[in-house]
Amino acid sequence: MREATQVERTAQNRDSQPGELDLSVSIVCKNNRDTIEQVIQSISGLAAEIIAVDSGSTDGTIEILESSGVKVIRSEWLGYVKTKQKALDACSKSWVLSLDSDESLEPVLAQSIRTFIEKNESGVDGARLNRQIWYRGKPLAHAWQPEWRLRLVRREMAEWRGLDPHDKLELTQTSGRIINLKGQLRHDSFSSFAEHLESQARCARIMAQSLHEHGQGTSYLRPWLSALTAFLKQILIRGAWLDGRAGWLAVNRAATSAFIKHVVLLELRPWKEE
Repeated sequence: MREATQVERTAQNRDSQPGELDLSVSIVCKNNRDTIEQVIQSISGLAAEIIAVDSGSTDGTIEILESSGVKVIRSEWLGYVKTKQKALDACSKSWVLSLDSDESLEPVLAQSIRTFIEKNESGVDGARLNRQIWYRGKPLAHAWQPEWRLRLVRREMAEWRGLDPHDKLELTQTSGRIINLKGQLRHDSFSSFAEHLESQARCARIMAQSLHEHGQGTSYLRPWLSALTAFLKQILIRGAWLDGRAGWLAVNRAATSAFIKHVVLLELRPWKEE
């Protein structure tokens, strides 16, 4: 007889767990079996509602979600911004925590979120979380750090904006305050830098196309200058080299991604200008 997974046990005990908040969690996913269980575990007992918009999973992701009591909305892929907005629109609680399918809450952050929502301070409409990449079971303490992302908002006072693939959750009213929460948002986005570089190259091409469609161009020198800027930012400002080999890999990934984006943007420039 098959032993129940942790997510299934969580689902079985869901009704008896006290302390669920006036909080919805929105997730967008597709074929994330390797990470989605950890995501659900990290918010167990915290959220009263979990909404997942799935764009065609075939690897068992949907079954894991449904067995844990998550409401799954099947949808075609609408792009990063529109798909995340669809997940946000489906939420019904006063507060919404938006997570990617490879992002999970570390215990300190989970407690910070609980305290924040229970306090429900007037005039504070959102909270930023510091996202930290994990590689080979360890966090990168310097590369890309800190990476503050607005992810916890009052449902009726925020929307997803930005250019694909760089979506950005923003408040719709400038009067609302945003605070930073203690703790880390764990990001298990890749198992190898080769895989990560391939993913980022794809994202760089999408971003270049988005910029081109909005009338933004580039120059012959910009690919090299952007790559150098990204390299120096990670080395001098973030101190990524302190993360050892993984830090140096992160530095070169950041530079390569910036280079690719502007090379593609340069190619998209009308050739009649030559």
